[in-house]
Amino acid sequence: MNRPHPVRRRAAHAPLLLALALLGGGCSGGVEGTPGAVGLRDPYFPGLGNGGYDVNHYGLELDVDPAAGHLRGTATITARATQDLSAFHLDLAGLDVAGATVEGRPAAVNRAGKELTIRPDAAVEDRLRKGRTFTTVVRYSGSPQAITDADGSKEGWLRTADGAVALGEPTGSMAWFPGNHHPSDKAAYDIGITVPEPLTAVSNGELVSRRTENGRTAYRWRTAEPMASYLATVAVGRFATRESVTPDGIRLFTAVDPESAAASEDVLARIPAVLKWSAGKFGPYPFASAGAIVERVGDSAYALETQNRPVFPGPPDTALLVHELAHQWFGDSVTPRTWRDMWLNEGFATYAEWLWAADHDGVPVEESFREAFEDDANWAFPPAGPPAARDLSDPPVYGRGAMVVHRVRLAVDDDEAFFALVGGWTKKYRHANASTDDFTAYVEEETEQDLTGLWDAWLHGRSRPPVKG
Repeated sequence: MNRPHPVRRRAAHAPLLLALALLGGGCSGGVEGTPGAVGLRDPYFPGLGNGGYDVNHYGLELDVDPAAGHLRGTATITARATQDLSAFHLDLAGLDVAGATVEGRPAAVNRAGKELTIRPDAAVEDRLRKGRTFTTVVRYSGSPQAITDADGSKEGWLRTADGAVALGEPTGSMAWFPGNHHPSDKAAYDIGITVPEPLTAVSNGELVSRRTENGRTAYRWRTAEPMASYLATVAVGRFATRESVTPDGIRLFTAVDPESAAASEDVLARIPAVLKWSAGKFGPYPFASAGAIVERVGDSAYALETQNRPVFPGPPDTALLVHELAHQWFGDSVTPRTWRDMWLNEGFATYAEWLWAADHDGVPVEESFREAFEDDANWAFPPAGPPAARDLSDPPVYGRGAMVVHRVRLAVDDDEAFFALVGGWTKKYRHANASTDDFTAYVEEETEQDLTGLWDAWLHGRSRPPVKG
């Protein structure tokens, strides 16, 4: 992601407490087992996500009325139980739930704030056993809202001049569909969006179909590769769209607000070249499609690496395009295990900017490193240990994160070996989750070096180390 200031924003998220009474009397049925956990105890958002199951697929059917600010949705969630479940939880902020079924049988639904408790009927008890796959359908509607983060920035469902755009990092995806909204639970998606003509609805993955009937158009998008919920997006508006295929066979889809079209054209034309260059640095592109969504200036305040096609808050420059496309490897394919690992996303994406500047603008990486090193803002805290959720998008996560990557490169002391190391990292954790500990262990194993001093000084240290240390 990228912000007007060095970076993004973050919302402090208090643990969501659910009274035991919600799981007791008043619910019909009575499935054996225990309830799935409320929250996954993320270091910064302990109530985010849910335990007891792993989502395999989301099928979302959305009917959007931008003029009224209204959304009607049906979420079909296919998941595998990781324990015997008597009940389980879904994250959903706002919106009214009309009802739910599990395996086609009506289920009891209770709500406490942003947490739904689903208690299945006893008739489907066997489908809730550990290792079994079950399907939940939730029907909901209402006026989806923006979520204000701790630093004052907005995510969730954002109204735009001619529609809306959904931005989900770190918790905003729960504003428009129910689910397990922690980055550690990735899934495939099919998203259908129906909007009034002449508006266009854009989402992740590949456009499967579009059909217009009675003045409304239904768009169907499919994301076959696993995706964290915070990377899911929907953009509704008057877009100029373009489809093509790169020489490497990657399907491109761009959607640009007409007010941003002229100023975006030259930069967006560089997407194939940036993807090819990035693949040479980081390994094969991890998805079947790519592209961009460009809103008009003022519709949103920051860019976000939504999977397959990043969202830009107006015409991007080349550096921002490079940054967000690098996230397709770092963040979208290799996704952080918890939000404490976000520096792995932003450090590598920032380092991609440095590499591009060296290869195309004559700015040596060492010069970019020195500039970041001399910036006091990058030393406010260690990149692997932001003090609070509101700090997750602060300069150390980006600038000092990139410095960590460069110090690894210096430790390897061989560019061919370094980029092989990076390509091996994106291959090993392709479409998976990885933590800071995973990264440090991987680097040490591959280089056969003890890099404790590097990690202590650059990744975890609180003071600025000697630059030649």
